[in-house]
Amino acid sequence: MALLMTHADWVAERLAALPDAIPFVDGALVPLHGVAHRIRHTPNLRGGARAEAGEILVGGGAAFLSRRMSDFLHAAALHAMRALVAEKSPRLGRTATRVTVKDTRSRWGSCSARGVISFSWRLVMAPPFVQDYVAAHEVAHLAHMNHGPRFWAAVSELTSHTESALAWLRREGASLARVG
Repeated sequence: MALLMTHADWVAERLAALPDAIPFVDGALVPLHGVAHRIRHTPNLRGGARAEAGEILVGGGAAFLSRRMSDFLHAAALHAMRALVAEKSPRLGRTATRVTVKDTRSRWGSCSARGVISFSWRLVMAPPFVQDYVAAHEVAHLAHMNHGPRFWAAVSELTSHTESALAWLRREGASLARVG
């Protein structure tokens, strides 16, 4: 507590610099593959939620809107990241044993020694070139469980977006954590 009180000004500055939170509510703008989409509650819509013409239509009762948005984005993230892993893995002659999405706050992705690749569901809000880089990064770990020169050479074989994606994540990544 003493440490926190000693650095209270620094903590207050960091908290003030955080982007505004974006809750899953009717009318909110949420990025999907890097493009802003307005959430529109459509009570009679069947099937949960879907993206259509710059909107994410969410069916059912208002009390379930947040959960349905979360479910929709998780499913969209899993679909997108599985497709990228499936496209990139054969190029290294490797196969992921499983691809998952999680609600991680400290990493965009991870690859276990057993070949399980996990991604933050929040990547579905990032532009496609960022998703492409993160998928390439994790697929490269299927061949090299380190960040050595051979690993980075494999990443370069799988994507041309490393520098731009890393810059985007440094600049915009924190804002994705404020959604939902």
